[in-house]
Amino acid sequence: MKKLLLRISTGILFGWLLVGCETTQTSRPNILLLYMDDLRPQLGCYGYSQIQSPNIDKLAKEGVLFNNAYCNVAVCGASRASMLTGMRPTKNIFRDYKVFVQDDTPHAITIPQFFKENGYLTISNGKVFHHLDDRMEDWNEVWRPYAFDKNPKGLAPTDWWQSLWRDYQLPENKKHYMETNRGPAYEKANVGDTAYIDGILTEKVIQDLERLQENDSPFFLTAGFISPHLPFNAPAHHWEKYEESSIKQPYNNFVATNAPKISISASNELRQYTGIPPKGERVNDTTAIKLIHGYYATVSYVDTLVGKILKKLEETGLDKNTIVVLVSDHGYNLQEHAQWAKWTSHRTSMQVPLIISSPFINNTGTTDALVELVDIFPTLASLSQLDLPNHQLEGESLVPILNDLTSKGKPHVFINNSNGYTIKTPRYSYTEYIDPENNKTFARMLYDHYQDPDENENIAELPEHSDIVRQLHRQLHSSYGRNILGL
Repeated sequence: MKKLLLRISTGILFGWLLVGCETTQTSRPNILLLYMDDLRPQLGCYGYSQIQSPNIDKLAKEGVLFNNAYCNVAVCGASRASMLTGMRPTKNIFRDYKVFVQDDTPHAITIPQFFKENGYLTISNGKVFHHLDDRMEDWNEVWRPYAFDKNPKGLAPTDWWQSLWRDYQLPENKKHYMETNRGPAYEKANVGDTAYIDGILTEKVIQDLERLQENDSPFFLTAGFISPHLPFNAPAHHWEKYEESSIKQPYNNFVATNAPKISISASNELRQYTGIPPKGERVNDTTAIKLIHGYYATVSYVDTLVGKILKKLEETGLDKNTIVVLVSDHGYNLQEHAQWAKWTSHRTSMQVPLIISSPFINNTGTTDALVELVDIFPTLASLSQLDLPNHQLEGESLVPILNDLTSKGKPHVFINNSNGYTIKTPRYSYTEYIDPENNKTFARMLYDHYQDPDENENIAELPEHSDIVRQLHRQLHSSYGRNILGL
């Protein structure tokens, strides 16, 4: 394990930590990005009691929690590409989980590139870009658990990682995974917190913090967790935090009234796992409870790991000069509207947790301001007092909101999921499904979040809402027409 933690993916040892930058740590803040995968804002700090998340809740109390933060596309690869470039998805770029930034937007400046060029030491730990080998040159170091180990097949690091990331610990699951590239959708193993990939990642980040406290240059350090992504694998003691009898299926385990057929997800991601029925069949109640239980356990697992990192940040004294951002790439469906996973145009897919804690911001608390993930790039640049690459960024700095939590935020944000294009206002979520061949709208959804926050009835075709539909249609196409047309 110790040898694994000491391997440096790019072959560059930590000697670079001590040389090569004139900027001192005291002149610019450090940044620690805690990047979650599939984490929905169903946490104690968001007013929910089901999931135990004391460490994230503590971070929220020490910083600013955003109640109305939305991703720009609800699938991991595309969402990460969008956030890390500060560019919204379009008809032609950032379309699905397979996206490479270096292919879709080869000339874009990314967040790590931006900070590296401004004298920061940039370290990618775990899953930050979706693909290990996407824009590797933007970092001083790229590292993922296992990826750079010698392997019996002589695979490239990205291919070796791809064959291992599900990381089962039970022997029967390991064997099945290696033989079929499939496995169960959840695992409860009597192992310690460092056994799974995210535990190994946490040890690496802690090791980085110990070394970085001796360095004079500012850093952009990431912890890119897999949890709570499928498969829901976590040490048994996190499963045991929840009585299975307390786990409930959502009350709205049904397709929304008047929902267009295209809006209904087939939950294909979940169906890649053994024990899950094929497309067209519903997950039975017993399995559904196990899946929800597993999701809760993985959230509690990653919360514990976040706590370990934040404790080390404080122990090293780096907390006094480090901005901490906790964010997820998108939300997640746990059978709401009879759907699992993400990449839908429902709020459960699109809303994300976002917490920013900075020793240089006097405010703490919550804000209802409407924001989107493309705002992260300009926010970090502003907090670091660096000039923005204005020709590229489509978001806005959140610093004015951090300084005034009563700010309303944006009048609307934009989300694109496949052929569904959504404009979200403080009150409404309006989606048009547009044929990519002729650019014509063939279905639509409208949800009133004041009256129907769980989106159980699509009211887009009801005559009494025709005026707001026309208004939102005009706003969607006038503000985001370039994104829709791919210009």
